[in-house]
Amino acid sequence: MDVLFFWVALLGTVAVLAYHRASLTMFTAVIAALLAIATFTDTVGVVSWVLFLIVAVPLNVASIRQQYLTKPLLKMYRKIMPEMSTTEKEAIDAGTTWWEGDLFRGTPDWHKLHNYPKPRLSAEEQAFLDGPCEELLAIVDDWHTTHERADLSPEVYQYLKDHGFFAMIIKKQYGGLEFSAYAQSCVLQKLTSKSMVLSSVVGVPNSLGPGELLQHYGTKEQQDHYLPRLAKGLEIPCFALTSPEAGSDAGAIPDVGIVCKSEWEGQEIIGMRLTWNKRYITLAPIATVLGLAFKMHDPDGLLGDKKDLGITCALIPVSTPGVKIGRRHFPLNVPFQNGPTQGEEVFVPLDYIIGGPKMAGQGWRMLVECLSVGRAITLPSNSTGGIKAAALMTGAYARIRRQFKLPIGKMEGIEEALARIGGYAYMAEASTTMSVGSIDLGEKPSVISAITKFHMTERMRQAIIDAMDIHGGKGICMGPNNYLARGYQGAPVAITVEGANILTRNMIIYGQGAIRCHPFVLAELQAAGLEDERAAVTAFDHALFGHIGFSISNFFRALWLGLSNSAFSSSPYADATAKYYKQMNRYSAALALMSDVAMGTMGGDLKRRERISARLGDMLSMLYLTSSVLKRYNDDGRPAQDLPLVQWACEDNMYKAQVALDEMLDNFPNRVVGSVLGKLLFPWGRTLRKPSDQLDHQVSRIMQTPCEARSRLGTNLYLTLEPNNQIGLIEKALTDILAAEPIFDKVVHAANKRLPFFRLHEVAALGLELGVITEAEAEKLRVAEQGRLHTINVDDFDPLELAADKSLFDKKPKAKSVAA
Repeated sequence: MDVLFFWVALLGTVAVLAYHRASLTMFTAVIAALLAIATFTDTVGVVSWVLFLIVAVPLNVASIRQQYLTKPLLKMYRKIMPEMSTTEKEAIDAGTTWWEGDLFRGTPDWHKLHNYPKPRLSAEEQAFLDGPCEELLAIVDDWHTTHERADLSPEVYQYLKDHGFFAMIIKKQYGGLEFSAYAQSCVLQKLTSKSMVLSSVVGVPNSLGPGELLQHYGTKEQQDHYLPRLAKGLEIPCFALTSPEAGSDAGAIPDVGIVCKSEWEGQEIIGMRLTWNKRYITLAPIATVLGLAFKMHDPDGLLGDKKDLGITCALIPVSTPGVKIGRRHFPLNVPFQNGPTQGEEVFVPLDYIIGGPKMAGQGWRMLVECLSVGRAITLPSNSTGGIKAAALMTGAYARIRRQFKLPIGKMEGIEEALARIGGYAYMAEASTTMSVGSIDLGEKPSVISAITKFHMTERMRQAIIDAMDIHGGKGICMGPNNYLARGYQGAPVAITVEGANILTRNMIIYGQGAIRCHPFVLAELQAAGLEDERAAVTAFDHALFGHIGFSISNFFRALWLGLSNSAFSSSPYADATAKYYKQMNRYSAALALMSDVAMGTMGGDLKRRERISARLGDMLSMLYLTSSVLKRYNDDGRPAQDLPLVQWACEDNMYKAQVALDEMLDNFPNRVVGSVLGKLLFPWGRTLRKPSDQLDHQVSRIMQTPCEARSRLGTNLYLTLEPNNQIGLIEKALTDILAAEPIFDKVVHAANKRLPFFRLHEVAALGLELGVITEAEAEKLRVAEQGRLHTINVDDFDPLELAADKSLFDKKPKAKSVAA
């Protein structure tokens, strides 16, 4: 019995030490102390000490460990380590690791999260939102843009140029605005709330493109020439990366530049003969300067011994002879400027390379480093603006629109969809703000940018679908008063660009996250690649045994947090949000454990097991999104009104994390491993549930009722009341309807009969006739009726207005010929 008790105590001690990530020295000392006590009580003998020393000495004496353990393991590792292409290495090396690294390690530091400063606008940035942004949106007519003109008006383009909308990322020394990433995000959200075309046109030059590349890598001459011109709108940039043969696999571009000698401005020089065929390039039809990515070759060795230099980026004025540009694509009836460009053996100087000839072959590194920033701003911000606008407008519509004698927003089926839109809106603002905040802290968040790009565009698509379902006929009839249809049409565009979402989820999020966020995997890869064998063994030893300790710790952490259902886990707050912190502790440990198990059992084959990778990425994503929700709640001062939104978003995310883990275990290639881990990680079954019906009800009430929580949901949207701003009009209608309802009830009571809530002008007349309301109250009923009708009615057209070829209406049908 004493022996059994000793081994149970020893195992328990090991588990506690592993849970708290004790050092190897601490492990050794504590176990030795337990053995000493057991020896003193005659519980164990010499054999136990021998076994202990056989294990402890090699592990604790570095020279022995490295010679007899690390060196053979390094040799084995080099044989089985997955091959990595140059483009993969550059993608992994690009960017930095931030909060997602904590989530990946199994022990999130919540105080660290909440100590990150809340992003704030400077006085200059706030003035830009309140001034130029408002003025710009007042002159934008989205129906005219999307249906009648298929482009922004010349007046809008001129305003964009005159007020620096294309220069938000350009430094002030070149005439730009030099806004923070957070300010750029706020501007794009505001523009999206009225016009997707407008936000796309503004977003691209401030994201991955010539301006960003020039500031980071351009020569002084290139910066001095182009950046002031870009800032003033004298140059319109585009960046041509995507080819018909190379979309998400941008590294496979077939476009080439051959180093050669030719004549340029009357002199023979060494330059490049470029041939390209690009598609889907935003702003290409109106661009004056073309950023071009191509593979550079030097077959005659004019630049050195290397024949294939790799992907290179250059700036080509579109006036260069041979450049074909100007035609347009028509992306799902959302006519932002997007089109193809081609060139056939177009000769340009080497000085056209961004950064000059020394940057030949460095294009892929340049692109992935800039993409890690730009991808976190434009599409997530545009999507967030779209979700938030849909939330406010759909909430208002659901309160105004009545069926079966009550607002449709009171129907439980509608509440379910409304809650999803509202929860996504809160989460989208939270995650986008946190992500761009990391950029302003100096990070280049490559993994986070992939997470936010994928999940914000997906949430935007779902929110628009839900909004369309709630609006019914109002949503499907195009016209100046339809505020959803273009978003519905354009949602797949955001899903497709900057890395298609299927690729992003299945390959990028976890593919980069596993190596960048794991505390030891990248170090192991780098150590294995060292040529100095002694240095390689030393570095690999440190990484490998750190990795082993890390894995053991995560096993015991995941096991205990599963057994206790994270009840004893830590949380920075002891309120209604505490359980979400505890759940994330549990799933963070499970993610870390499953990552090591997947890499250990599949090795390099994990790259090809995309659905395993996708589910691991889903877990990391849900942890990040939930973290951002809790950070936003804390940054906002933990307002009680917002708690239903916080709870809905957290519960939806964590339920999805549970589903991802469950499905991964059910489909794990090694069925024995999957089954055993399923029992360990879910000892009490799947305990997390979707947001409840009651929580759906609370969120839907917030969306339909003017209050501080609803106002926070709509921050940085264009809410100004003007004839062409549908969101401003429906917000006014909601306020008027709510003001009219008590007056309506007063008339109904006086008339002693039930009246339908329409034709409110007639109700006003009846109330005046009965003498129960004042003229001012009657006017409120009339105004409410006008807003109600504007909200529920849809546009109609003369048939001729809808025809693209109006001349067809002027032609008489030809007489049919009769065969003899």
